[in-house]
Amino acid sequence: MDRRNFFRSVVAGLGTAALPLPGWADAGAPDFVTAGNKPDNSTWLVGLTATGDVRFQIPIPGRGHAAALHPTGPQAVAFARRPGRFAVIIDCAEGTEVARLNSLDGRHFYGHGAFSSDGSLLFTTENDFDAPAGVLGIWDTTDGYKRIGEVPSGGIGPHEILALPTGGFVVANGGIQTHPDMGRAKLNLPQMRTNLTYLDAAGKITAQAELAGELHQNSIRHIALDQDGDVVAALQWQGLPTKNVPLVLRHTRGEDLKLLTHPDERQLKHYAGSIATCAETGEIAVTGPKGSHVLFFNKDGTPNGSSQHGTAAGVAQSRTGGLMITRDGGLVLRMNGTETLIPVGGDWAWDNHLVPISV
Repeated sequence: MDRRNFFRSVVAGLGTAALPLPGWADAGAPDFVTAGNKPDNSTWLVGLTATGDVRFQIPIPGRGHAAALHPTGPQAVAFARRPGRFAVIIDCAEGTEVARLNSLDGRHFYGHGAFSSDGSLLFTTENDFDAPAGVLGIWDTTDGYKRIGEVPSGGIGPHEILALPTGGFVVANGGIQTHPDMGRAKLNLPQMRTNLTYLDAAGKITAQAELAGELHQNSIRHIALDQDGDVVAALQWQGLPTKNVPLVLRHTRGEDLKLLTHPDERQLKHYAGSIATCAETGEIAVTGPKGSHVLFFNKDGTPNGSSQHGTAAGVAQSRTGGLMITRDGGLVLRMNGTETLIPVGGDWAWDNHLVPISV
């Protein structure tokens, strides 16, 4: 290469390196991502603002559940509702599909996943249904989301997985054995065991906490982290319908699981959906889409009232403060005990999760 062309190549390289990487502003600056359905049964990944504006709506192959957001850019993984066989990686700025993950033979997804802290790996909760056993699939995001392995989840029915701020992950193993040949039938309720499992960044199990005894049928499903890094969890009771049981727990690693009771827990009809904590106050909110109620707890775990909201689905921290809840007709912002309805146009039906965007 002659000198002139050499310097041209250097300048061109510098120009390319100086270009800013895409951010969530390029996707319309949404505050949340969620899955939604329209009255015609079409299924979408939706970007919402805290003021109720839909910034993008991108079609997905079937009913979605949760989304995992890449830590460095506007890329989301939309997971099928369990038992599902697809997960779609979407460039939310371009509105295009980057890749599609298909579960291996003998596996299906459970609707959740989490990225490693640097975004190089994606971990997906899966059912090895002939074993039966829970596994975490591992996908290399730097190589077209190629599957590079799997590790045990530490139980049956791994549902939600979260990355921990200190490194590694926590997984809610719901304990329920299912098989796609039998739809959503629950095959092991008399013997089911549910737990929280902690793993290091490589996927090695480092600690577990099991919900045993008479509450072993209280399936741990959805989880969130509070300001102290402790886990709070939403539960779904699989035992006798006449029994009234707590549907929320908190866990500090190395200690026993602590159940949180609430006088209105019956309003959830044994089914807690999504859970989140308020960054400012530590308040905990857990939704009950089947009971159209939301329960609230103070930071110390004591009850703090409840609200009725039609098909209360997802809940998440809001960047503008407080907690945001998806419900029929739109959103509800709860801040310092006051609730404000925020309409969202489009006649959406939301799935269980509202995922906040951190920028």
